[in-house]
Amino acid sequence: MLLEEFSKEDFEIEGADGLPIVGDITYANSYPDFLVIFAHGFKGFKDWGTHQLMANFFVQNGIYFLKFNFSHSGVKPTDLSDINDLETFSLNTPSKELYDLNQILDFAVQKFPKVKIALLGHSRGGALSILQAARDKRVVKLITWAAIGSFRNLWKLEDEKEWKKNGVKYILNGRTKEQMPLSVALLEDVLNHEEEFDLNTAAQSLNKPWLIAQGTKDPAVKVSVAENFHQLQPQSQLLIIEGGDHVFGATHPYQKEELPNHLQEFLQYSVDFIKQ
Repeated sequence: MLLEEFSKEDFEIEGADGLPIVGDITYANSYPDFLVIFAHGFKGFKDWGTHQLMANFFVQNGIYFLKFNFSHSGVKPTDLSDINDLETFSLNTPSKELYDLNQILDFAVQKFPKVKIALLGHSRGGALSILQAARDKRVVKLITWAAIGSFRNLWKLEDEKEWKKNGVKYILNGRTKEQMPLSVALLEDVLNHEEEFDLNTAAQSLNKPWLIAQGTKDPAVKVSVAENFHQLQPQSQLLIIEGGDHVFGATHPYQKEELPNHLQEFLQYSVDFIKQ
């Protein structure tokens, strides 16, 4: 039965380096069994494109949905429309994001002590979600959507020498055409935690239900990455979306009221997976 009535609540808690984590929770008109916590990807944010439509989809199916901006996402708390604080964005690291994700879980468990938590991560957020779910008993189900296979996959390895020398590296935001700075602190964090951030090791150790979703036309993450995770954790479920891109047909901004077909397919499968 689809629920038509739902409401939304904004919140703000403290994240890494004392910066705010801004988020919102979309509620159904009944108390749920599950809460989905959504971790956005690199250059993503909670109000990107179809993310609220995605929240509505889960809530219409009786599942609460929490989404948030990582403290160093580069989205100002006073302007949630886009990444507009490139200095803060440049200082982001996986360690800071994992700190934030743990803060969110603390907040969620305190707010909803009787609700089971499913973690849903997209792209880099998928990698973070694998690491968190592998070590956190509060997460009972995991969904990864186009999760990267390694944090070092986010840049070219041959660029690392110059990056260390200059202290900063610039990447193009294909959507806004901005050159976005990345401090060498990101590279150092990844290199200093190679063992801790090893996604293959985390995947092998996962002992909870895991849905791995990947599109065949994703220019950022190859299908082989999802297949490798599935081989490492044979108890997982592998969902390959034929023709799906990195965001399953979504765009930012997104003006339509209906979800893209590939994203709708993924979300319906996700709802069924959570309710199993």
